Amino acid sequence: MAGTTRHITIQKHQTFPQLERCTKCCNNFHCPFCMASIFKPCRPDKVKLHLKSHCNKAVVHGDFTIHRCGLGCRASLHYHCMYCPTTILRRGDFKNHLQVCKRNPNSESATKALSSTSTPVTPPTVINAPSVIETAESIPSIPYTPPNTNTDMTSLMITDTPSTTTAAAGKFRVRPVIKKRCPSCNILINKNNLPKHMERKHTDQSALDISETFQLTSQCIDDTNGIFAVLKVGKGHGIPLHVQYQALGENNRVLCESSECQINIDVAQRSGITSYQCMHISAASFCKSSAEQVSLEEDVLTEMVRGKWFSEKKKKECLALQQLANSSCAPLSVHTSIGISSAKKFISVFEPNVSSYSRLGRVMVVYNTKLDSWHCPCTKLRRSCLHKYVAKWHLFQTQRELFRTEGSPDKPHSEEEDITDNRHVYPPKGLGLNYMVNYILQNKKIPAVLPEDMRVPSPLKDYPQNLCPNETVCQECPGDVLLSDPMLITQNAKILTNWCIIKDVATYCKQCPQCGMFYRYQEWKDRLHNFNDHIILDIPLCLTLRNLLQVHTSVSRAVEFLQRTTGVEFPPADTMLDAYLQFEALTDHEYKYSCPTCGDHPPVVLMGVHKQTASPLSENDIEKPPEDFKGEVSLEEFWESLSKEMTCRGFVANAEHNPFAILPSYHFWAPWIGKNTRHSDTVLNTEFEKVHTSSEILKMTVTEERLREELFKQKDDVIRTLCIECDVDSTGSRSDLLLRLCSELKSKQTCDKISSKIWSSSGGWGVIMCPCGIVYSLKCNLRAESPQDFADLLLSWHHMPNVIIYDFAQALAKHTNLRVPEKLPISPFEGCLVEPTQANKELARCGQLKVSLPWLDEKTRGTDPHGHPVTGSADHYVLCDRSHEGSTDGDVLRKLTLVPQLADRVSSQISEQLFAQMKKNDYFLNMSLPSTHLFQMRNIIHHYNENKASKLRTRSTKSLAPNLLTEATLDLFVVIESLTRSRDDVMEDAILTSLMVLSSSA
Repeated sequence: MAGTTRHITIQKHQTFPQLERCTKCCNNFHCPFCMASIFKPCRPDKVKLHLKSHCNKAVVHGDFTIHRCGLGCRASLHYHCMYCPTTILRRGDFKNHLQVCKRNPNSESATKALSSTSTPVTPPTVINAPSVIETAESIPSIPYTPPNTNTDMTSLMITDTPSTTTAAAGKFRVRPVIKKRCPSCNILINKNNLPKHMERKHTDQSALDISETFQLTSQCIDDTNGIFAVLKVGKGHGIPLHVQYQALGENNRVLCESSECQINIDVAQRSGITSYQCMHISAASFCKSSAEQVSLEEDVLTEMVRGKWFSEKKKKECLALQQLANSSCAPLSVHTSIGISSAKKFISVFEPNVSSYSRLGRVMVVYNTKLDSWHCPCTKLRRSCLHKYVAKWHLFQTQRELFRTEGSPDKPHSEEEDITDNRHVYPPKGLGLNYMVNYILQNKKIPAVLPEDMRVPSPLKDYPQNLCPNETVCQECPGDVLLSDPMLITQNAKILTNWCIIKDVATYCKQCPQCGMFYRYQEWKDRLHNFNDHIILDIPLCLTLRNLLQVHTSVSRAVEFLQRTTGVEFPPADTMLDAYLQFEALTDHEYKYSCPTCGDHPPVVLMGVHKQTASPLSENDIEKPPEDFKGEVSLEEFWESLSKEMTCRGFVANAEHNPFAILPSYHFWAPWIGKNTRHSDTVLNTEFEKVHTSSEILKMTVTEERLREELFKQKDDVIRTLCIECDVDSTGSRSDLLLRLCSELKSKQTCDKISSKIWSSSGGWGVIMCPCGIVYSLKCNLRAESPQDFADLLLSWHHMPNVIIYDFAQALAKHTNLRVPEKLPISPFEGCLVEPTQANKELARCGQLKVSLPWLDEKTRGTDPHGHPVTGSADHYVLCDRSHEGSTDGDVLRKLTLVPQLADRVSSQISEQLFAQMKKNDYFLNMSLPSTHLFQMRNIIHHYNENKASKLRTRSTKSLAPNLLTEATLDLFVVIESLTRSRDDVMEDAILTSLMVLSSSA
C-alpha cells in the first residue's frame, strides 16, 4: 500500500481504534465502523460489546484486521479491500478477493492479469447468522474520536507509509452480478435466481396441472367407499387429508375434505363447470397404490388393557366402534405411508358421525415418534379420545416396537455429570437448568406494585440494543468468583411493545468458570421482561395482557389485536401466553385472598362450584397416589413447582422437555388458601377416595330438574357414552340423545347411573368467598363436585366460619362431622339453626320461626377457647342458598331467611355473579393444559380480588370520612372552649393548627 491511504476499518497492529467521547452531535461514544443510524451512540461499555460483533466478523490478513464497514459507503455492510477501491459484501468472497486482487504484490494474478477494463462487482447481500456462543477477546480501552458521518468519504482514509513495492499494473475482468426485484414480494434477488424464486414462493399449487407426470402423493385406504388419503400440499410437512372419489356406479360421489376445495367445487357446479376438480381429487383419480388392510384383533386390545395402556371401558368403546365400522363396510383403521416425514405415523380411523373434522366419516390421527405425541383433529394435544385409542391399538398390533420403553443405560448417569458435560451449552440442561430457574425465581422477582411511569406504555421509550446480565461475580460460589466475559446468544432478538417490534437486539449471557452456572439478562428496572433471550416483552405490554384477561379477552385475541394495530407480525399466541405467564410467575404477588372488610377469618362464607370448566381428563390420565398417601399436600411446594414450570418454559422447546412440568395427580394437586387464612402450609385433598367409591355422590339428594340441567351442560361424547351405558339408542343428534336420556330419568336405576357419571367426572372449580365477593379459597377438582371437596377446604382453615352457605348443606354437615367425629366441627344440631323437631319444622314452613344470632353484630364476651376471633362464638351452622331452600325436608331449618342478621345483609347470588364472570373465560381456559389452566385461574382471581378490595377500600373511605371529620372537629372545639381565655395566643394557634391538620388528613 505504498503511497496510498487506507480505510478506517482496516487496522494495523491493533484490533480497534481509540475511543473518545463525541463533542459534535452528542455526549456519548460512537462506533468507529458504523453510522449513528446503524448503532446509536451510547456508553463505552455498550460500544465495546458492539465492537465484539465486529471482531467476530472481521477478516485477518497478515498484520491487518479488516472490519465490516457500516459508514454508508454502500447500502449494506461491506468490506474494503486494502489494495484497491473495491468493496465486497460477503466475507468469503472478500477473502477470495484478497488472494486474487490485481494490486496484491503476493498474488499470482498480479503478474497474469488481463489488460481488459475491470467492471465493478456487486455481490448479493446475505444476512449473517449470529455466531455460536464463545468468549470474545477483551477489548482494549483506547481513546477514539468518532468520525463525522456527514463528511466526505476521503476523510475516512489514513495515510500509510510505503512498506512494499508497487504491484503490477495488470487488470482482470469480473462478471457483474445483476439483481432484480421480485414483482410479488419486492425483495432484491439475483437475476438468475428469480425464476426459481417465483416458482417456489409465488406459484399457486392449485393452479398446477395435475397429470400422470405431476401429482400429489395419494393412496387408497377404502376401496369399497372410494376413500383416498392425499397430501394436502405439494411441499412441506402437511398432514394428509381424505378424498372420496367414486366416479362410477350408482353411488357417484366426488368430495374433498378441504373446506376451501369444497367451496370451489360447489361454485363450479353452480356455474355449470361440472368437470372441475381440485388438485386433491385430481390426484386421487391418478392413484395406483393401496394401503394395507389390517384386521385388528381383540386379543391385542386385551393385552393393552393388562399393560395399563387404557382401561376396560375404553376397550369396550373400541370394540363397539369396530362393530360399527364392520356394519358400515369400512375399515376401522388404516396406516397410510404417504407422509413425507418418517418420524410421523398417519392412521386413518373410522368415525360414524359427520362433523367439521370428519366430513367423509374418517379422521387422520398422527403419532410423532420423536416427540412421543398424538394428534387428533377432534381434540387438543395431550387429551385422549377414542380415535387415538384405536390408532394405538393399530400400531401396537403392527409396530409394537414403538411402545417399548428404553431401559436404563449400562453406565449410571448422575446429575453432576450432566451439568459437567453440558457446561458450555446454553440454555443449560439437567441440574444446570434447575439451578438457573431457582436463581431467577429467588433473585429476579418483579415488584407487584410497579412505578407509575413504568405502568404506562410510551411510544417514545428508548430501549437498549444490547442486553447483558448485570452480575459480575457468581452468586452461588463462595468468595468473589468473576464471571466470564459476555457471550453472545443472538443478534436477532426482538423487543415487543404495544406500539411496535424492535428488531436486531443482541442478548448475552455469562458463565461462572467454577460451578458452570449461567446468568442471563433479567432486569425489570429497564422496563423489560426477558422470556427466552429471543423474545423480550416490555413491562407495559405485560400489564396490557393482564388487564385484557381481566375483561375476558384471551392472549390469542390480544395478539391478533396488536398485529392489526401495529401492522407487524407478533410471535404465535402460545408463545406470547408462555411469556406472559412467566412474567406473572416472576411477579412478587402475595396472593392474600383476603377481604379488607371481613379480615382473614370471615365469620360468614358462601360456597359454590363453577362447573363450566369440566375436566376433560379420564381416570387413566391422572396418576394414582401412593399407598401411604393420607390426603395431605404441601400447598407452598405445589404452587412453587407450578411457578417453576412457567419460568422454565423460556428455556425449553416445548412442554415435553420441561423438567418441572406438573401432570394431574391425586397426591400432588393442591388448592389455594390465603396464608393468613389457612391453618398451615399442609392442606387436605382427599379426591383420591372418589376413585374407589361413589357412595357419597349417590347419597347426595339431586332432584330430577337439577340432574336434567347438569345433563344439558355435558359434552357430546359424554352424552353418547351415557346412552351406551344406559342401553339407550346412541344414534342421532345431540337433541335426540338428550330427549331419550331425560325420558329415562324416571327409572331409579338409570337416574343413579347418570347422576354417578355426571358428578364423578365433571370436575370444576370449588370457591369459598365472603359476602363482599372476595374469594378466600380456590380448588380445581379433578373429579366430582361433592361435599368432600369443601370439607377439605374448611378443615384446612385456621378458624372455621360460623355460618356456611352451601347448596347441599345437609350432606356437607354430615360428611364433615364424620371426618372429625371427636370434635364434631358442625354443631349444634348438625348445622341446623334449631333442634330439628317436627314442631320447629312446621313453624319454619309457616314463616313463624326466627333465630337470632347476636354475635354476628357484636362479639360475644365469652371465654370459649374454640370461639371464632371475630364473633367469639363456637357455633357452626350450614345454611341453604335461597334458590335451594326447602328442596328437602331437612333444609327447612337451614333457611337463610330465618336469621334476621343475614336476611338483608348476605346475597346468596354473589357466587353466581362470580361464576358468570368466570364463564366468560372458559373459551380459552378450557383449551389450555391443566397446569396452565390452574396457574392462570389463580392469577386471574387474584387480580379480581385486588380490584374488588380496592373498590371496597375507596367506598369505605368515602363513607367514613365525613363522620370522622365531624367527630374530630367537635372534640377539638370542646377542647378549645374548655381552655381559659387567659391562655396566650401561642397555645390557641397550636390547637387550631392541629385542627387543620386533622381535617386535611380526614
